[in-house]
Amino acid sequence: MTRLRHHSEHHLVQRIGWLRAAILGANDGIVSTASLIVGVAAAAAGRNQILIAGVAGLVAGAMSMAAGEYVSVSSQADTEEADLAREREELKRYPDSELRELAAIYVKRGVAPALARDVAQQLMAKDALVAHARDELGISEIATARPIQAAFTSAATFSAGAALPLIAAILSPRDFVLYTVSIASLVFLASLGAIGARTGGAPVVRAMLRVTFWGALAIAITAGIGKLFGTIV
Repeated sequence: MTRLRHHSEHHLVQRIGWLRAAILGANDGIVSTASLIVGVAAAAAGRNQILIAGVAGLVAGAMSMAAGEYVSVSSQADTEEADLAREREELKRYPDSELRELAAIYVKRGVAPALARDVAQQLMAKDALVAHARDELGISEIATARPIQAAFTSAATFSAGAALPLIAAILSPRDFVLYTVSIASLVFLASLGAIGARTGGAPVVRAMLRVTFWGALAIAITAGIGKLFGTIV
């Protein structure tokens, strides 16, 4: 006798919410802190000034990331709430029109009109607002904005990313800080790109090249600016 087994699926799209904030925070932490350290080192600053600049960049960047993510994601959450409130009112005032609207969405997706109406009726009987939020507005549990989660994730991952070039600067002799931090940061960025790609199921090499290129460009520009101002001053 054949035993039936449950096939449970875990889709990578369920990771989008926290993965985006985590990758953005860590990448920004590495690039901004490494660039700051390299720029200060290129200006011929002393070891203490380099480390102070790195620590200040870590703290300020983490707070900025947390505040920025909270504000932006809160704005998204406010927009979603406004749409849901409007949809809730329309469902109360025009239930038949909303039923036809939902059925029309399914017809556009390839469902036969009669079946589409039956599906719309059954879904609205269970939870009309959830059905319209998902299929009309595109708001689902996976994509719902979570400001607090985004803020904490961004701050924590920025701090973790920023700590890497800072540690490299601490361990490096003063005369080699610029080179040590630059090379180490590019290795960190390539690793981050690979981890993010593997976690999200994306092509690894392309992700590594993308983050490494932009990181190298940022570090090179700030090093040039630091060198220029160091020479002038």
